[in-house]
Amino acid sequence: MQKKVLIIVSPRDFRDEEYFIPKGLLKKAALTVDTASTALGIAYGVMGGEAEVNLLLEKVEVKDYAAVVFIGGPGARSYFDHPEVHRIAQEAAKMKMVLAAICIAPVILARSGVLAGRRATVWTSALDKSAVRDLERGEATYLAEELVIDDNIITAQGPAAASKFAAAIIHKLQSSNL
Repeated sequence: MQKKVLIIVSPRDFRDEEYFIPKGLLKKAALTVDTASTALGIAYGVMGGEAEVNLLLEKVEVKDYAAVVFIGGPGARSYFDHPEVHRIAQEAAKMKMVLAAICIAPVILARSGVLAGRRATVWTSALDKSAVRDLERGEATYLAEELVIDDNIITAQGPAAASKFAAAIIHKLQSSNL
């Protein structure tokens, strides 16, 4: 059976490269990709890209996927405390499936409680360390690295890491029995 990956984007202001690069590489690796959000139709990236959303968050059945991927960008902040997003992250973690987040999206994982005792990275800047504090409040160990893999959890800092992020997801899926 072909493995399926769920990508979660915000309806507005997701980071284009963090969505389109991984999605393209996942499809090239013969993985099926669904895109979920709070609304069906088109989600809009900060750089003008358009993502076709084919699944509502509340309709997500986590057991149908081998991996769940959270995309960053300013719009991802709307998911920091979103109950459906937390449900999805918690179920994926409980099932020990590949759980990945890029840019600011690792904050979603921290706030959903799935990064406790884990190593992770997140987007940060000299002027804004709030995301690092969020990870630490979620009992994660922050590493100032472009990509961090801690067992089944993969986190990356931002758009520059999009290809490495996707490659890590693909490698985990190809080397697991999920």
